[in-house]
Amino acid sequence: MKELKVLTLVVLFCPASVIAQSLGHSGAALPPVVVAAPRAGAVVVDGRMQEGAWSGAQRVTAFAQVLPREGERPGDSTEVRFLYDEEALYVGARMFSRTGAAGVTSRLVRRDQIREGDTDLFTLTLDTYHDHLGRAIFTVNPSGVKTDALAQGGGNQDASWDPIWEAAASIDEQGWTAEIRIPLSQLRFSRFAAQQWGVQLTRFTNLTNERDQLAYWRSNEVGGPSRFGHLMGLQIPSLPWRAEVTPYVVSRSRFVRPADAANPFTRSNENTIRAGADLKWLLASSLTLDAAINPDFGQVEVDPAVVNLTVFETFFPERRPLFVEGSGIFNFGAFSCFICGDGAGPLDLFYSRRIGRQPQGIATGKFVRMPESTTILGAAKLTGRTRGGTSIGILDAVTGAEQARVLTTGGDEPPEEMSVEVEPASNYFIGRVKHDFNGGKVVLGAIGTSVRRSFTNSLLADRIARNAESGGVDWNVAWKERRYTLIGQAAFSRLAGDPDAILRIQRTSAHYFQRPDRENGAVSPPAAGTGAQVMSGFAGFTRLAKEGGNLLAEVMGSVRSPGFETNDFSFLNRADHAFVNVNLGGQKTTPTRFSRSVNGGIGVQGQFNLDGDGLDREAHAAARIVLRNYWTVSSSVFRRPEALDDRLTRGGPVVRRPGYTVAYLNISTDPRRRAAFATNPSLTMHESGERGHSVNVNATIKPSSNVLASVGPRFTRVSNPYQFVTSAADPLLTAFFGRRYIFAELDQRTLSMDTRLNVTLTPAISLELYAQPFISSAGYSGFSEFISPRQSARRRFTGGEVTVDGSGSAAVYRVAPPGGNVVAFGNPDFNFRSLRGNAVFRWEYRPGSTLFLVWQQNRSDTERTGDFDFSRDQSALFRTRPDNVFQLKMNYWLGL
Repeated sequence: MKELKVLTLVVLFCPASVIAQSLGHSGAALPPVVVAAPRAGAVVVDGRMQEGAWSGAQRVTAFAQVLPREGERPGDSTEVRFLYDEEALYVGARMFSRTGAAGVTSRLVRRDQIREGDTDLFTLTLDTYHDHLGRAIFTVNPSGVKTDALAQGGGNQDASWDPIWEAAASIDEQGWTAEIRIPLSQLRFSRFAAQQWGVQLTRFTNLTNERDQLAYWRSNEVGGPSRFGHLMGLQIPSLPWRAEVTPYVVSRSRFVRPADAANPFTRSNENTIRAGADLKWLLASSLTLDAAINPDFGQVEVDPAVVNLTVFETFFPERRPLFVEGSGIFNFGAFSCFICGDGAGPLDLFYSRRIGRQPQGIATGKFVRMPESTTILGAAKLTGRTRGGTSIGILDAVTGAEQARVLTTGGDEPPEEMSVEVEPASNYFIGRVKHDFNGGKVVLGAIGTSVRRSFTNSLLADRIARNAESGGVDWNVAWKERRYTLIGQAAFSRLAGDPDAILRIQRTSAHYFQRPDRENGAVSPPAAGTGAQVMSGFAGFTRLAKEGGNLLAEVMGSVRSPGFETNDFSFLNRADHAFVNVNLGGQKTTPTRFSRSVNGGIGVQGQFNLDGDGLDREAHAAARIVLRNYWTVSSSVFRRPEALDDRLTRGGPVVRRPGYTVAYLNISTDPRRRAAFATNPSLTMHESGERGHSVNVNATIKPSSNVLASVGPRFTRVSNPYQFVTSAADPLLTAFFGRRYIFAELDQRTLSMDTRLNVTLTPAISLELYAQPFISSAGYSGFSEFISPRQSARRRFTGGEVTVDGSGSAAVYRVAPPGGNVVAFGNPDFNFRSLRGNAVFRWEYRPGSTLFLVWQQNRSDTERTGDFDFSRDQSALFRTRPDNVFQLKMNYWLGL
């Protein structure tokens, strides 16, 4: 364990000479140069390129093949031309085909839904700041369907970005043609009149699975914006003041099943209407202010059903347009890994779903009406980049206080209705700044967040921190043509509030300060309950990697002190944690007789808490091969031997969990086919003999060019030999500090099926249907307890020591060990059944203006049987009365 600690310190504090080395210059090949010509004559964006203005532009034809024959000449030629004027950039592309229209494949889908493997594509990528970091990506297919995205730093793309731009395409006997017009007001660039941008052009031909690029690099090299071509010739004067306003109105009707007919707060139907507006103000060509008044909280897509039996919160991705668009500027640190073991990952100080979250307070009474979410009163966001290469992002959001309506009854007293504050008025702030040096080879950044709350309910102040702040710095360094990288982060957090609120946070599953065998070392906190009004901590992460060439390697490490807490504005499962992960990998990107590419790797990982307890020792291996027929096969194995666990007793002493092995297999067919299939079964083998597994099949069917259907049935069986059930005081059990911890053998079976049907009438009109039936059962048996702390041996309670009174939801279990107190608890068995779905009709009736008609349905049911019976459970599910929600939303884009 000492060796792991030393290695963590070495990884976290890498020599500064690495940064100094990256400031040198490399001898990379000169990038291609593209010259844009001033527009001389009208251009109508109809996808035909028949206007005379195009003849005055340079023909760009020097493409190279990336796939399937790396470095060879393209099978079909491509010509691209650039024009510009004071308002827009124009791009015309001719994709020739030797077989004419027969060689062109297209699909009609809604905006942002086209993807490689379904259709031919032409993609324009612009590095408008020429900083080798940010990219604006514009893609069009032969049906004129367009998609766009922003990217910053690594390869992650923000597909929520929806600028106002035009694209059209046409198919003819020579192949197909695309025309694009991008208003300069939709791009962000420096204020200099003479512009030089980075540019990449990519063509994908679906029939031959060929990808051609203007700026070429081998598949085993690190590419990206630093290898882009140069777009020159642009002379852009200062843009005039520009603003965009998008008002919206939402009408919502809810038809729900009352849980109790006597509940005065529940009606079978409710109708609401609300309005608001989004404002985008272009302060300069490189600085934008976004603001929202009474923003729309609703999300079009529903979250999937899950059953979470762990101590950790379930993470759901952000889907609300207000927070999704442009969120990349607030990402803290870049992260990638060859083999990501459990615990690997960077620090994250911003999780936007905390804004407008479900109220955190508690209200009790005979009948209670809790708000579904917290109202966002307003939000503003300032993003941009200075001339000196500094990127900034500032976001501030204000949420209102939320009241629960409570009806109380007490004896002979008449019912009384009252309001109870369950969420205080709050202000959320985040500021982000990054500066790049030497063409983006060194990027240094800083971030700060703050949550401030104003309470009127003292009971609520006893549950939630009054103030929560966090901050940090991050770095991303690359050298040797970016084959080597060093990334890292260092962060701190601080909470302040009433002692009871701090105590509650200390006792949550992310911290477990109350653990009785915790050591109070230099970085460990005092025991919970000391009356502290402040809680603070620190964290760090770093990764050193070789990412280019045929041989790959990485070492990463992370540490989080016990008091590190960011859940007020971020997502943190656990503190008091450190890990080191070392991996070696290789890749072969040149085709062979059997494959097109092969890669794989092996590695080890260790985890421990800051008391020095070894929580995990892991060995892992992974491999992936793309076959000649474009099928993909990959597999991975994770071996975790017996280790200590400081979370298994959920606040109790450390025990030792048995070892286990997990194996995964993934097989997917050629995605270009009319019918494509994928499966990724898994197998979990515990040393004690239990087995768990999951099997699934995902099928994607394309019956026509404008219809796509997918279905994904999955069956999962979890066999956990040490599932926590409950704990209770027992003064005689001194080995466990006067408390008894009950575990059980869990047999959980889950069957679900994600089903989608997308029908597109035009690029602006689409209908999407989604449904997820979900059935899960969990049976608890073989109740047991650990014999002593820090050991894996368990004693199973005999039949005479466990009695059950009643049945179903009324059942009460009693465990009476010899010489100990009786521990009683309710029936832990359950069956959960759910059906979630929605239908979304979208119509972009004019650029930037959209009409949504949404229907969401949810039906769910539970009972305490614990066995899996598909016939019974699906019948019960469809007998359950559904809740239906209908929404009509319309927004209207105004350019001022």
